[in-house]
Parts: sequence; structure tokens; C-alpha cells
Amino acid sequence: MPAEPRMAREAPDAGRGGPLVSPVGDRPACLAFVADEASEAALRGGLPDLLGSLQIRRGDVRAATRALEREATPSILIIDIGGMTEAVPALEALAAVCTPDVRVLVIGERSDIAFYRQMTRDLGVAEYLHKPLTRDTVARLFGPLLAGQAAAAAEALGRGSQVVSVCGARGGCGATTVAVNLAVQLAATSRGHVALLDLHLRGGSAGLMLGVRPGTGLRVALEQPDRVDALFLDRVGIPIGDRLRLIAAEEPMDSLPAPTEAGLRQVLEMLRHRFNHVVIDLPMPPGAAERAALAASRQTVLVLGPDIAGIRDALALRKLIAGCGSSQTTLVLNRSGMPGGLKPKLVEEGLGAAPDVVLPDLPKQLPRAANLGRPAAPDVPALRRAMAPLMQEISALPAAQAAPGLLARLFGRARA
Repeated sequence: MPAEPRMAREAPDAGRGGPLVSPVGDRPACLAFVADEASEAALRGGLPDLLGSLQIRRGDVRAATRALEREATPSILIIDIGGMTEAVPALEALAAVCTPDVRVLVIGERSDIAFYRQMTRDLGVAEYLHKPLTRDTVARLFGPLLAGQAAAAAEALGRGSQVVSVCGARGGCGATTVAVNLAVQLAATSRGHVALLDLHLRGGSAGLMLGVRPGTGLRVALEQPDRVDALFLDRVGIPIGDRLRLIAAEEPMDSLPAPTEAGLRQVLEMLRHRFNHVVIDLPMPPGAAERAALAASRQTVLVLGPDIAGIRDALALRKLIAGCGSSQTTLVLNRSGMPGGLKPKLVEEGLGAAPDVVLPDLPKQLPRAANLGRPAAPDVPALRRAMAPLMQEISALPAAQAAPGLLARLFGRARA
């Protein structure tokens, strides 16, 4: 696997002067939420080189969660859990609204070694300090992390988000409609950061369905990965609301895009560092780049229509997808009940089992939404209800079932 790209430029060590980290795009470099004046004074006094880029607000981890539901995730986040009897649920809520590449530093009141180990080893927190803070402990323990001296160790740790590929058994079966509305619903319900990657470089319709026009850049990144820098996502990603970005292209029909496996892997690595969920609208049949996307996907959503050709191609593609290494395939029957289509029982017999998800035929609502450049799910309750099982399967586990490993993954510190 190629080396992980740095999404925040790391500046020189603290002793050399200058800011420790710099903001990238719309992301602040360092944001702190502290509950008391003494801790704020210790942070300011212990990190004098960071004063130009450090923002300090009064509040605890719950205030941080509320703020980051609306704001961009900083590169470095310092949070206060002092006075909380149940810190893990609060950290779960925070992790759900942060991008996976954030580096989290925690301050609290407990000083026992068992709690320290739980924070840093199990939950993926970069460092934990107990109160009362002093300038010396902040400079000695937080300073090296903020200066980037722990970058080499961080690169040895696995990090990333959930990748879901959506592909159609045949053209026109509605795979792009499923991908777009899945991404929109994930962003709305999970409040996590979602990327929608449309790999239909010619004739893709994800941008049309969202009412935006893709620019240039994605083709270059996929064909020439050595030309991609840390600001690639900020230039190419189109904001769709505050939690969703579209990464797409609109190449001429007479062009011949040639995405490479290396380019696709690098783009995916950058997306997995910045987003909690990555939804890929994937062309079929797969070339080398598409196979790399399938191998990186935790789940593949295979969409088919209620017809004989769709059943045949779905069965063939399910075998192909399994051979590419995707961990799970979900069969989605789209446009069930359409005039002239096969009855659900016949589709089930053809597949050898019932499809995992069934979406109804909505011949008026979906074309109207596409023509208006609006995702259909927010305005079509029947589509939302039908997609609920797919959303439940793909979205994060409920908080009561979430293991500490989930926090470590979301905080970018899960071990490979």
C-alpha cells in the first residue's frame, strides 16, 4: 500500500520557530475546547509557537461535538472531559462527526494509569493529560505531537473510513440514483462526513442529480497520481451541504480516460483520511482501477432491475465482485413493480434467493427530482423507507454496540 498522504502540512519542530501546523483549505489547524480558565492558560503558556493557529473555546467534549456538527474538522483537536462520569459515549458522539484523520488530544481529571491506557491504546487518543495542567507538561507532552515529531509513528497505524461501492448489473438500472441518495442519506442521518466519488468520467450523472457541474482534476489524479497534492480534495470536491462532497469529472465524449490502479488507490486513500464514509458510483464491467475500488470496499451494492438480463448479469457480477476481494455484496432490486417487469417472486427464483433490498418503481418522483437537480430521498418518503434497510446495514453501529475499536478507527489510530 502506498504511503499515506498528509492532509495537513506539518511545520518544523517547536524549537525552530514558526507555526507548528498550518491550516489546509477550510480546515483550522488546531482547535481546543477547555472547561476552565487555568487549563486555557496552561495551553497558551505551554504552546507559544502555536498561538497564531490555535483557537481556544470554553466548553467540554459535548460542546466540541455540537460545534463540529456544523464546522470543518480541525487537523488537531484538544478536548476536555473533566467532570464526566461516562467519557466513552461522549467520545463516540464526537468521533461520529469528525473526519478520520483528526489527531485528538484529551485533558481530564482522572490520573490513574488504567484510564490513561484506555484513552491512548483502546480509544485511539494521541495523548491524555490530567489536571491541573502546567505549562511544562503541556509543552513536554503535547508539544512534540503538535510539532509533528510523532508523524512517523502515526504513519505506522492503520486509519481510514468505510468504503461502499455501488454498481449496476446493467446500464439504466438506477445505480447512480441509489449511490446519490445513499450518500445524501448517510450525510443527513449519521452527521458524519461523506464523499461521493463518481468514476463515470464521461457521461456521469451524479452531478446532474445534485444540481452541480463537476470541474477538472479527477481525471488527472486517476491517470497521473504523482501530480496530486494535499489540496487536491479542496480543489476538486464540490460541497453539497455541510457534510457531503462530490468528487466527479465531466470529460468530453470523444476523450479516452485511462484511470490507473495506482491513481485510484491514492485518491481513495486521501478520501478515507478526510471522510467517515466514501460512496463510489462504479462503472461496470470493471477495469483495473475499478477492481482496485472493489478490493478496497467493505461493501458492494449491486443494483439490478426486474428483468431477465439484469438477473443474469447480477449473478455473473456477484461472482466477479467476490473474486476482487470486496468483503460483502448487497443485492438491491430497483424499480420493483414497474409495468412489464418481472414479478418479485420470479426475480427471487432467478437469483436463487430474495434480494437484500427492494426499491419500488417511482416513475414520476425520481425523474422529476433528477430534472430539478435535487436528490430524491429528502422529498420522497417511499424511497427513504425502502432504503432504510440499506442505510442500517451501511451506517455505523448504534452507540450501545460500538466497540472501542470503532473510536480508534474514526480517530485515525486503529492498528493495522
